[in-house]
Amino acid sequence: MAMLEAILSPEWSSRYHSYDADWGPEEELASMRNGSGDEYSIVFAAEGTYIRGFAHEAVMSPYGNDGPWPGVLDSVPEMFRQHVQEPAFCDEHGMPVVTACLWRAADDDRWRVGEIDYPDDVSDPDGAAYLFTRLIEPTPEAFRRFVEDYYEVSVDLDAVRHVYALRPLTQAVVTALNADLSIEDLANDLAAARYPFVVGGRDDR
Repeated sequence: MAMLEAILSPEWSSRYHSYDADWGPEEELASMRNGSGDEYSIVFAAEGTYIRGFAHEAVMSPYGNDGPWPGVLDSVPEMFRQHVQEPAFCDEHGMPVVTACLWRAADDDRWRVGEIDYPDDVSDPDGAAYLFTRLIEPTPEAFRRFVEDYYEVSVDLDAVRHVYALRPLTQAVVTALNADLSIEDLANDLAAARYPFVVGGRDDR
């Protein structure tokens, strides 16, 4: 998704999805920001994966409850505790900006969440269903629907499928998505995501 948006939206500030393969020592970061205050961060590391989501209108917002909702962060294991206080995931006062949190150790058999007393009679109280909708439905078709709604442009589905399959990016695929862009224009984004690409018949990784 990050690579596709880099092609569709050369201006980084306009994108939803980003990926940084060198975010920290042996850590990679996938992130989403919609420009309206909703966001998520997914940290991939040797010890496992940590996910933090924030839906600004969710009932479980820390700004309406004097801090993170009870239970959301309380059970985060020690191996992931540094992410709870990560400055990039907190506000200017050091408060974790979070409504949903889950994690999975490298040797775990499922995702984990804290012991949370969710508010009654509230649909999607932590905003997780809204925040992670494109992760729950990780298909080219779902991404095309998102792009056509957000960017208000038609999108070549075969090109989207090419990238979703993690096949090396070519100028033909770039052109199918954005005729005004060259693969050389994507050098920084390709490097940030470590996405494979082909220039002049050569496969660069």
